[in-house]
Amino acid sequence: MKIHEYQAKELFRTFGVPVPDGDVAFSVDGAVDVAKGLGGYPVVVKAQIHAGGRGKGGGVKLAASEAEARAFADEILGMTLVTHQTGPEGRLVNTLLVEAGQEIAKELYLSLLVDRATAGIVIMASREGGMDIEEVAATTPEKIIKVRVDPLTGIQGYHLREVGFGLGLPEAALKPFSVLLKNLYTLFVTNDCSLLEINPLILTRDDRVMALDAKVDIDSNALFRHKDLLALRDLDEEDPLEVEASKFNLNYINLDGNVGNIVNGAGLAMATMDIIKNAGAEPANFMDVGGGATSEMVENAFRIILMDEKVKAVLINIFGGILRCDVFSQGVVSAAKKTGIRIPVVVRMEGTNVEEGKNILAESGLNLINAVDLKDAAAKVAAAI
Repeated sequence: MKIHEYQAKELFRTFGVPVPDGDVAFSVDGAVDVAKGLGGYPVVVKAQIHAGGRGKGGGVKLAASEAEARAFADEILGMTLVTHQTGPEGRLVNTLLVEAGQEIAKELYLSLLVDRATAGIVIMASREGGMDIEEVAATTPEKIIKVRVDPLTGIQGYHLREVGFGLGLPEAALKPFSVLLKNLYTLFVTNDCSLLEINPLILTRDDRVMALDAKVDIDSNALFRHKDLLALRDLDEEDPLEVEASKFNLNYINLDGNVGNIVNGAGLAMATMDIIKNAGAEPANFMDVGGGATSEMVENAFRIILMDEKVKAVLINIFGGILRCDVFSQGVVSAAKKTGIRIPVVVRMEGTNVEEGKNILAESGLNLINAVDLKDAAAKVAAAI
């Protein structure tokens, strides 16, 4: 689950991580009121969307006066902000963050993320802050510092020193940086984060360190432990179909292709997507209904896929285990009759009660295309499109 920058900075404050003074605003007048309360100019007016590259897209402005603060707030609020992460459709800006400007001596990069290769946490840092870290990693990987932390032992003093020295911090800044990094680690672990990123982390002219930006992603699978964090979810920033799927515990990710997929099992879903591309078509989604899906869940999965106007055909690939083929077929028939499906549907089923499932589909009167195996299914759905 992604959260906004202003929400991430509230978490930072709670855990003792320095951030600029500022507040959130939902109107132009509200933004001006926040700017007035900061005690001087310049102030920064920042669009709040779940995407990076806001500055390059015109979503971050430095205002030197009240008049400029009002003008920039009016310009940004309500705009469709397009960045390299939003795609060409962009995101509508409904919220602003207004903060006090800072005297910056140096911009740095700092992040924490889960390292699945080592089952640990990795701290990534670089002296090249304020830039696209992907570009730094691609062109000058030697400028990326990586320090791995064993979550069983936690962050230690030598981790803090290794990162601090690697960033080339002056001696006066090493202690406050160590406190900041230790507090960030505590925040990361306490809230089951999957990513925490500050770009830039700034060093001020008086050797203070401060998070000028903040990005926090929280592991959605751990939200049952953090009911308070659920209140931070902004559904307007999420894909409507993905939001709808989440209501029924369906694992759904919207993609750009034209073949809708309904599969049980994440690995099988990935393989299905690969073989669709291999057949010359493009998957329109990742959809894992899960091993324990009910006919109602299958019905909703089918309905959600058909809500996507890009979908020109559907491939159903089921290996019946816990989810029996007959239960799945009942869900497909129910959904197809309610939606009045008008596009080709290719079905490949194997496993528990497969014959009963095939009989249910055959007797439904639906115009379905049967496939003998996965390769045959992919070829048929590509041909149908």
